[in-house]
Amino acid sequence: MQDPNEDTEWNEILRNFGILPPKEKPKDEIEEMVLCLQKEAEVKPYERMSLKELKEAEDDFDEADRKAVEMYRQQRLQEWKCLQRRQKYGELREISGDQYVKEVTNAPKDVWVIIHLYRSSIPMCLLVNEHLSQLARKFPEAKFVKAIVNSCIQDYDDTCLPTILVYKSGEIKGRFIGVAECGGIYLKVEELEWKLAEVGAIETDLEENPKKEIINMMTLSKQNTSARENTNTKSSDVLKPHIT
Repeated sequence: MQDPNEDTEWNEILRNFGILPPKEKPKDEIEEMVLCLQKEAEVKPYERMSLKELKEAEDDFDEADRKAVEMYRQQRLQEWKCLQRRQKYGELREISGDQYVKEVTNAPKDVWVIIHLYRSSIPMCLLVNEHLSQLARKFPEAKFVKAIVNSCIQDYDDTCLPTILVYKSGEIKGRFIGVAECGGIYLKVEELEWKLAEVGAIETDLEENPKKEIINMMTLSKQNTSARENTNTKSSDVLKPHIT
């Protein structure tokens, strides 16, 4: 039997007289792909709803949708919690000594608090404040605050500044007192991030201590210096006159 969809002159005549049905148009693969993507991209009704609306409409969904709704609700809940924390923290805030207990010691038990006691006349303190501001934006789940040292502790020795204290559940979990412990006058923000991560205050994506390379170079330099000193000592011994 002749194929009615075949492109022949006879079939075309039969189509013109209505004896054969119109030829089927081949489906456009690109058109099919577009339609498929559009279908996949369709927004489900629950994706437009708030958490409250999801709860109220729970009984209107079938079993398959309920599972999807529950997953979507958990996702929205996590996003909401993250947003709440970002709105609550996410910046280095200034506090006074009168606010210390409320803002630091009595902070929520699940929140890490990093407080910097500083004096604006000390350059290293200004550098630490700059780095903490960056880290506060990067780790909004932690609470970063700063306070002028005189408002918290009277007659605090300048040699102990900057002072960084790390609190959790009202207890000090870590402390960095003075320029050396805070990382030195050339402190980089990544080095401070690593220090806070070691205490447990933040979860860093750094894979290793950024100061490790510097430490290794210093160690190598000391070893080279020691080796040269040993060589010089041996050379001096050889050149010494032997008195008999």
